[in-house]
Amino acid sequence: MTAEAEIRRRIEERGKISFAEFMEVALYLPEGGYYMARTLLGGGQSPPPSLDEGPFGAAGDYYTSPMVHPAFGALLSVQLFQMWQVLGKPKPFAVVELGCGNGQLARDILAQSRRLPDGFAGCLEYVGVDRRAAAGTQTAGAQLPEEGFRVLGPGVSLQGLTGCVLSNELLDSFPVHQVRWSRGKLCEVYVALEADELVEELGAPSTPGLAERLNGLGIQLEEGQTAEINLGLADWAQGAAQMLEAGFVLTIDYGRPAVELYSARLRPRGSLTTYYRQVQTDAPLRRIGRQDISAQVDFSSARLAGDAAGLETLGLTNQAGFLRSLGWESFRSRLGGLGLAPGELQANRTGMLDLVRPGGLGDFKVMAQSKGVGRLSLWGLEASEEAAALVEKLVPPVLGENHLRLAQGYPQIEASFELDDLLGLGDPPR
Repeated sequence: MTAEAEIRRRIEERGKISFAEFMEVALYLPEGGYYMARTLLGGGQSPPPSLDEGPFGAAGDYYTSPMVHPAFGALLSVQLFQMWQVLGKPKPFAVVELGCGNGQLARDILAQSRRLPDGFAGCLEYVGVDRRAAAGTQTAGAQLPEEGFRVLGPGVSLQGLTGCVLSNELLDSFPVHQVRWSRGKLCEVYVALEADELVEELGAPSTPGLAERLNGLGIQLEEGQTAEINLGLADWAQGAAQMLEAGFVLTIDYGRPAVELYSARLRPRGSLTTYYRQVQTDAPLRRIGRQDISAQVDFSSARLAGDAAGLETLGLTNQAGFLRSLGWESFRSRLGGLGLAPGELQANRTGMLDLVRPGGLGDFKVMAQSKGVGRLSLWGLEASEEAAALVEKLVPPVLGENHLRLAQGYPQIEASFELDDLLGLGDPPR
């Protein structure tokens, strides 16, 4: 059954459904949802798709940081190395990537870990968790042939780990409720049928948790303002905290603090976006199951959910600042000394610039939390001489066959990157 057919069936049987239920079906209906059209991992399925299959890459609907350049995973590996040191160099040091997708970030982190000192790679145990994996599977080596990497599907429990729970662009894909302030009261946006067409319909909130979330944040919506509320953050934070005996939670996503996210001046219609073939369509009731749907992350609520689950927030920064603090400029400045052909050099420079580009991936947020560790300064949150010295000894990573060539696949943006480079926008802040 297609996602749209399932949504229509539910409405015909029960009446209007919440937008959160609509989004859950549109994205995650087994075999029919946007992310579930094929099982990507585990269960004896086919190997992971290339970056141009499904939603990924130049021929898909969007791309993510691990696809753009391996420097993203390499610098995260440097941050994980510091975490390992802080925890006393445990063996195993577990890295659990929630929503591991096609495994590209895992590959890049593991590749860089082998170049880091003190036997770090031998202690690293990388676990990918993805709801697209066959339920209950524990796959090692078949689909993602990397030593020390296994993939878990739904229903596999992890507890008592020492390490880091990592996610990249996961929370923005959680189903969200939509609300609107209308005629002096909070209403919820539902999806209904009208003359066989899917339409929006306002009604009373389906749960008191929606008003409680806004009240707890001190947010008052204005007349006609629409907003999204992710009620799944509490379960996410609790689940991450339960996995760890001691360690860190590192969350990378696009979003902002609540006071900015719920600004009536900046986002009167909310932050929900839909993408189809690299075009922002913002039409969730069209192409159901065939386009991406996401909403910006409320990092204030994510922090509070972590507090309630026993996590301590160490800091919140943007991706550009995080990668620069870890040594992005060192990698970038030494690309020219690697003997790359001119086209490859340009492709690598373009990819690295995209990771920190203002208005794009560089504006993504990075939130670091800890459990059983106490307060400390992470290299990604505050640059250190130790991190700089370590990265200077590492050979800059370069694009592989599984990464995008932005200058080739996205010719319309190549000139803008070159201009940014000439203007020094790729240089570290002074």
